[in-house]
Amino acid sequence: MRVGVVQFCAADDQTANLEQAVKFTRAALEAGAQVVALPENFSQLEQDDQGYLTRCGIEAMHPALPIFSELAKSYAAHILLGSVTVKTQGGRVNNRSLLIDQKGDVIARYNKIHLFDVDLPDDEGYRESRVVEPGTEAVVVDIAGITAGLSICYDLRFPALYRALAQAGATILFAPAAFTQVTGEAHWHTLIRTRAIENGCYVIAPNQCGVRPWGRATYGHSLVVDPWGRVLLDAGPDPGFSVIDIDLAEVARVRAMVPSLKHDRPFQLVDMRTGQLSPDSFGSG
Repeated sequence: MRVGVVQFCAADDQTANLEQAVKFTRAALEAGAQVVALPENFSQLEQDDQGYLTRCGIEAMHPALPIFSELAKSYAAHILLGSVTVKTQGGRVNNRSLLIDQKGDVIARYNKIHLFDVDLPDDEGYRESRVVEPGTEAVVVDIAGITAGLSICYDLRFPALYRALAQAGATILFAPAAFTQVTGEAHWHTLIRTRAIENGCYVIAPNQCGVRPWGRATYGHSLVVDPWGRVLLDAGPDPGFSVIDIDLAEVARVRAMVPSLKHDRPFQLVDMRTGQLSPDSFGSG
């Protein structure tokens, strides 16, 4: 399978963002990509979280959908819209990943479960939960006979999600992101490679890059990592697209060598300070 990843510096001008996204996606498709993945918030990255509440609409009205549906149909390819922000019935928004198939239809939706509420150095703080309603469902989907699992950005720090996706049959894990420069330099490569290694999966991780006018910097370095943890593609720090062929038979080879997905066992936590057992069982049998 030939896969493409797109990265650029999306800001709060949706028209300009979509022009960039279409340009790089089309180039990846022209280069033969059968699946193209875009980063988180590729169509709209706001300076103020309140901007999502005032400038976003329902999914059906999102301007990216008709554009990328037509591209997918024209090139008979799958396109992952890393994430778009859409209004919920409760008046908040979802950070939602959408997968479009070769017919131009949305075949999977994933609402980001883990929300980015952090305090970074130099007074750089984020509170995604102020306006975003978290998702509650993990999602796997068929792509030309291959099972893929969906995730978004901060989800990368929660390995149980990826274990569940792999146990459900995923051999490809998508992780579109807008990782900051600070966290990206420290953790991006390590987290992506770890999720690949521990689950014996390919990880396809398009990330935003560059610095917005208000100063928010994202790390770039979109990655494709194989099930052994080898970095097959690193897109570097600059806007653009990259394509690479992946050998899906590698998943079976790696899992035969290290069959850890078959070795999960349930367990309980014993707290020796109190002598109490946890009320819940962890892991999967």
